[in-house]
Amino acid sequence: MRFTHRLPRRLAQLLAGLFLYGWSMAMMVRSGLGLDPWDVFHYGLTRHVPLSFGQVTIVVGAVVLLAWIPLKQRPGIGTILNIFVIGLAADFGLSVLSQPGNFVGRSVLLVGGIVLNGLAGALYVGAHLGPGPRDGLWVAVTRKYGLSIRVVRTVIELTVLVIGWLMGGVVGVGTVLYALSIGHLNQFFMRYVRVEDPTSDTRSSTVEATA
Repeated sequence: MRFTHRLPRRLAQLLAGLFLYGWSMAMMVRSGLGLDPWDVFHYGLTRHVPLSFGQVTIVVGAVVLLAWIPLKQRPGIGTILNIFVIGLAADFGLSVLSQPGNFVGRSVLLVGGIVLNGLAGALYVGAHLGPGPRDGLWVAVTRKYGLSIRVVRTVIELTVLVIGWLMGGVVGVGTVLYALSIGHLNQFFMRYVRVEDPTSDTRSSTVEATA
């Protein structure tokens, strides 16, 4: 079967992954125990602008996408949907979820959010319909300037983490737990949800799943 014939399945998987990604973000926010670097930045911005968490996520995604232009990085349909679906899903999740009244409940919400984020990232990345705007940024920078992926991504994420923290974003044990586990979770779930592309060597592909 040709890869293009799987488009309906890939679109469904993409949308499911993006929605679950936004929902998992809401779970981590409601835990109050720390967020991933970009969400620290998003949450910090909500302290200073009259926008919801999801709306800030959408705006930041759109601004980051503009940075692709001089870097000559091309978006896919997944890139565009990423900007809107994740932000809307995050706001929906925040409207439904409330913070547990005890540490155990908050911890369960945090761990569940991180695991769900790992699955969601694998779902939308595995659909092969375009990286998220934030992922595409470091991909484009490394490609254009021949820099180390590890260095570029670390610099970008540390920068947004520090700026977000200075603006009032939530940094905590969840931030560390996310950083240590998300790559392993993405890799674990990817083996079950990835749509195989016969035109590329998927065995050597690197799984990256930041929104």
